[in-house]
Amino acid sequence: MATIYDVSLLAGVSLATVSRVMNKNTNVSEKTKQKVLAAMAELGYRPNTFAQSLASNCSNSVGVLVSQLDGPYYGPMMAEIEAALRADNRHVIIAVGHSDAAQEIDSVEFLLSKGCDALILDVEAISDDYLIKLSQSSTPIVLINRYIAEISDCCIYLNNELGGYMATRHLIELGHRDIAYISGPSKKHDAIERLEGHKRALAEVGVSFDPALCFEGDYKEDSGVEGMNYLFSQNNKFTAVVCANDQMVSGAISVCLERGMKIPQDLSFVGYDNIPFARYVSPKLTTVNNPIHEMGKMAALWLLKNLYKHDIEVENVFEPELVVRNSAIRIG
Repeated sequence: MATIYDVSLLAGVSLATVSRVMNKNTNVSEKTKQKVLAAMAELGYRPNTFAQSLASNCSNSVGVLVSQLDGPYYGPMMAEIEAALRADNRHVIIAVGHSDAAQEIDSVEFLLSKGCDALILDVEAISDDYLIKLSQSSTPIVLINRYIAEISDCCIYLNNELGGYMATRHLIELGHRDIAYISGPSKKHDAIERLEGHKRALAEVGVSFDPALCFEGDYKEDSGVEGMNYLFSQNNKFTAVVCANDQMVSGAISVCLERGMKIPQDLSFVGYDNIPFARYVSPKLTTVNNPIHEMGKMAALWLLKNLYKHDIEVENVFEPELVVRNSAIRIG
C-alpha cells in the first residue's frame, strides 16, 4: 500500500508539501499541486483520514441530526448546512431521530462515536437537561429551531410564538373572529409556541380560545385532512382556519374542495413555513415565512466561527414574516 512518503518521492517534493496539498492549503503552486495529485493517482494513494484526525484532533466532519429526511422542510436546511461546511472543506454525517427521545439519544451517540468535531441538532424529544449536559462536553453543539435559556448562545431559532400570533392576527384584521386551528403535535416545541401565539391574538380582541375549534395534527398532509373533517363534524361556526404548517393546509383545503367549497370565498386559510408550493397552489397561500434554510446556514456559520475560528457574524434569533397572498379575505 502506497504511503505519503512514496508520493513525495515520486512527485519530487517534501512530505510537508504533500501534506499541504492534501489539506488544500493555498500556499502551494498550481504546478506543484498537479505533480502531487498525479503522483497520488499513479500510486493509488488515499489519505488515511482516521489517522489524520487522531494526529490533529480534528476530523473535519460535523454530525447533523434531524427529525426526518422526507418532506419539503428539512431538505433546504440540510442543503444549506452542507454547502456552508463544504465551502470550508468540512463534511457532514447525517442521522435521523424520528422525534423519539431514545432514537435521538442513540443518534447523538452514533455521531459522537464517529469522531465528529461538532454536532448540529434539530431535536424535539430530548429533554432540555440532556442537551444542557451535552453542551458541557468536549464536542460543541448548536441547536436549530429550539431555545434553551441556559445555553442560548448555541441556539439558532425562530420566534414561533410571534409567528403564530401574526397568522391569527392577520385573520382578525380581516374581520374574522370564529377562527379554527389545526396545530402541530403537542410534544413539539415549535407547535406549542405557535399555538400560544394564536391564543394571544384571540385574547387581544376578547375572543376566548375554544378547544372545540382546535385539532392536534402531526404536521403531515393527512392530519390536515383529519383535522378538517373533525372541525366540520363538530358543527361549530368558523370562517377561517389557521394551520400550524403549510403541509397540513394542503390536506385541509382538499377536504373543502371535495365538499364543493370555494377558497377563500367560503373559508379563509393561513399557513406556516412558506414552503415552495405555497406560492404555486390556487389560491396562492397566505402563510408565515419560516427561514429554515437560513437557520441551517447560520448553524454551520456558528460552528465555523466558534469551532474553526473564522471571523464571521452569526445571527441567533430569526423573526417570522407574514407573506400575504390570496387564501384569506375580508368578511363583514
